[in-house]
Amino acid sequence: MTEKETIISEKQLRKKTIISFSVFIVMLVLAVVAWKWLHKQPDADGALKPLRTVLNNNERIFSNFFSNNHLAKTFPVGATVHKVRVNGSEGMSPDFDASKWKLQVIKSAGDTLFVTLDEIKALPKTEIVFDFKCIEGWSQITHWGGVKFSDFAKKYNLTSQTQMNYVGLITPDKGYYVGIDMPAILHPQTLLCYEMNGKSLPMNQGYPLRLIIPVKYGIKHLKRIGSIFFSNERPADYWYERGYDYYSGL
Repeated sequence: MTEKETIISEKQLRKKTIISFSVFIVMLVLAVVAWKWLHKQPDADGALKPLRTVLNNNERIFSNFFSNNHLAKTFPVGATVHKVRVNGSEGMSPDFDASKWKLQVIKSAGDTLFVTLDEIKALPKTEIVFDFKCIEGWSQITHWGGVKFSDFAKKYNLTSQTQMNYVGLITPDKGYYVGIDMPAILHPQTLLCYEMNGKSLPMNQGYPLRLIIPVKYGIKHLKRIGSIFFSNERPADYWYERGYDYYSGL
């Protein structure tokens, strides 16, 4: 038995075409009006205000579901790429003198810890192989080693500091800076990282110490940490000021 065929008259076809074309024109006009309206809106931290409002609302929603049980997928070391891409060079001044580097941990005004790389390496080491995701649209399975930030915080008695809402990280030349919510920096996969592929970090990957935070996009993985501080207010964030999402979570 053949399926019943529906015969549409020329008049009906013309009517459907007119309706479809009319809907298309209306939607096009609405899109143009919305586009013009959007571009007349004031700027808010590098983004148009309505877009910034959406991004901030997304942060409030997704942060409510965040937990230490939310782990980035890990892979065997054999899955690691050999040539690791560099996601940006901001804050990586060519005149950096690694021999003078010490990590500055600002506990409060007038109270700063200065920690050497050897002291950081003396803490329990953690390695992770995960899919590093960049906002530019690429990702790579990469292998990193270092110290859990949570272990570092315990070692240096940062209990009261980690009760605050945010942590800020800045490169030595102050050319790049990020702000990160405290639950994410204390996540068990977040590392103060000093190794890539089992070797010391290359200069262009943030030697001597960088942040690896698998629950965030690459813009939060600050290379070459110079100083760390704590705050209940959002610290300045390089890409947030340029219109991106502050939370940048995965």
